[in-house]
Amino acid sequence: MRVRYSFSSRRTRHIKNMRKQRGKYPELILKIIQDSDIILEVLDARFIEETRNTEIEEQIKGQGKKLIYALNKSDLLLKKEKKINLDYSILVSCKERSDIRKLRELIKILSKKIKKPFGEKIIVGIIGYPNTGKSSLINLLIGRSSAGVGSEAGFTRGIQKLRLDENIFILDSPGVIPETQYSHTEKEKISKQTIAGGRSYSQVKDPEIVVAKLISAYPQILEKFYNVQANGDSEILIEELGRKKGFLKKGGLVDENRTAKYILRDWQTGEIRI
Repeated sequence: MRVRYSFSSRRTRHIKNMRKQRGKYPELILKIIQDSDIILEVLDARFIEETRNTEIEEQIKGQGKKLIYALNKSDLLLKKEKKINLDYSILVSCKERSDIRKLRELIKILSKKIKKPFGEKIIVGIIGYPNTGKSSLINLLIGRSSAGVGSEAGFTRGIQKLRLDENIFILDSPGVIPETQYSHTEKEKISKQTIAGGRSYSQVKDPEIVVAKLISAYPQILEKFYNVQANGDSEILIEELGRKKGFLKKGGLVDENRTAKYILRDWQTGEIRI
């Protein structure tokens, strides 16, 4: 059974705008934006425009929030690629753990520009499309050993705040933007072929993308089969299942490619029934 979230609000001045967007975007996304002072939008460095959501970006800026573009998977970019014209953007690689420190420093710099009552902490929320690396980025920013701070009034039930430093906390659950605007023709074709069994799981270059399509279509079936509460997020499914199965790389990070192919194998061999 998928979790249904109910929310209370500390900032009522944005409720009308949020209501207009309900139905189009998950309420969790809107709540994360509302509760955060800084938003990290995680993009695929190879497909920046395809993984942006300018409508949500306008909401973030309209509410006076700070927006940082974290361009993940920079390890897959050719050095001559591409000129980036985005304010407060930084190339990172969760796979190679590169430039995570620079991202932390950028968060700290922006946090100093935010005026809050004495004693109130800066809250950072993370959003993005499936398969951009949101959950991995959270893990690297705070370290998996970081202790969570329990929920408090005004924050989403079930989401903890994790300490980045003394005055900055990161929400431990990323907001998943629906894939309605993220459609690469060739990747869409490959995804459909793989799901239909026309392309072997072992031959898929980006199996995580196909898993994102699968969980989008059959969230309850996959979560029940693997006994993982992923809330429809393929990254959480891959992260949790990879740890359960021991599919880990050097440094204790989950081998996402191996885990995603494991899921696709179960799908194509009929282990997962719909």
